[in-house]
Amino acid sequence: MLHFLYSLFFRLALPFVLLRLWWSGRENPELRRNWRQRLGFVAPAGGPVIWVHAVSVGETIAAAPLVKALLNRNPNVPILMTAMTATGLERARATFGNRVRYSYSPYDTPGSVRRFVERVRPKALVIMETELWPNMIAASRQRQVPIFLINARLSERSAQGYQRVGSLVRPILASIGWIAAQASEDANRFLRIGAKPDTVSVTGSIKFDVDISSELRATARQVRATLGAGRPVWIAASTHDGEDRQLLDAHRQVLAEHPNCLLVIVPRHPERFDAVAALVAEQGLSLARRSRQESPAAAQVYLGDTMGELLMLFGASDIAFVGGSLIERGGHNPLEPAAWGMPVLSGPHVFNFETIYGQLASGDAVFITRDDQQLAARVSALIVDRTLAEQSGSNALAVVEANRGALARVVDGIVGRV
Repeated sequence: MLHFLYSLFFRLALPFVLLRLWWSGRENPELRRNWRQRLGFVAPAGGPVIWVHAVSVGETIAAAPLVKALLNRNPNVPILMTAMTATGLERARATFGNRVRYSYSPYDTPGSVRRFVERVRPKALVIMETELWPNMIAASRQRQVPIFLINARLSERSAQGYQRVGSLVRPILASIGWIAAQASEDANRFLRIGAKPDTVSVTGSIKFDVDISSELRATARQVRATLGAGRPVWIAASTHDGEDRQLLDAHRQVLAEHPNCLLVIVPRHPERFDAVAALVAEQGLSLARRSRQESPAAAQVYLGDTMGELLMLFGASDIAFVGGSLIERGGHNPLEPAAWGMPVLSGPHVFNFETIYGQLASGDAVFITRDDQQLAARVSALIVDRTLAEQSGSNALAVVEANRGALARVVDGIVGRV
């Protein structure tokens, strides 16, 4: 009954969802350009594909090493990547070019998903993290498509929410052939909400298998030279509305002690680039924008308003703050800066990555700051105390190195089950 009501609600809401999509397309025409894909009208596949579903840019980034490994292991099996957001697809295209196919995910109505599955004919469905879409999973199950939930995580808050709709969730979990959980806590929560014990494994997080190529390191060194080799640089990555002002306030405090310090700020969503630039100007800070190739040499703030360069920009900085954490967004992945061996800072709201942050905290590899004042004090302290900064960075890298290997386990598990 809950599944029926869910589908009915989504059908009734669909006209309003499409209207909102059209309205949002005023600022991002890409949203309007391929709207039919969201209703399942995609080009038919030439043969079976591995369908990798990632909702937004965060899941797309997490899926990248997995897709690369699957391409290397099965070069003759095409991969289709889907996302719900334009930024997710843009990041996928920037990463893979023409090596994979791309499409928006179908809206989760029975008709949209059925059309999509009939045209795509997936050999397997690989879902990243915790995207349990009832009709997507039901349509795949009806066509006997193996379904894998990879890098699966489930916070206590989400588990409690799923328990309240157990009659909807249990059939979904029963349809999933393998749940590759990031940690034992995640696995136990999936079991608690109805997953079958023989379908749940703890593989670790594939995010620990971040790959920093020699080419990327060389580019980071070149960019660092343009930022100013002798000045302190800290980066605020994946920031959200509500915390940019706090970060700029923190930077003003840092500048009072270190006048030549540079803040590299990278908003999570491209549609906010101009708003953040306006906020910097409002604060009276000098700004350079990367997208305009403006020199940051004399700037106090450098806006990273490009796609697909965040990992490189970490490498061009000395200290990293990971956003989505000064507000109750749940935080973002701290392992990319950790893999560079640099100090990692965060706000207190990291419930989306509680296991990873717990591992970093256990290894003395992260600093949690509650507000702009604490953040400014910590950045200033790390600028002054290079020994502390180097030790913290070494600790962060050690945590990453100690937890590598999940990617190989996940790829083996998928290939062995397809």
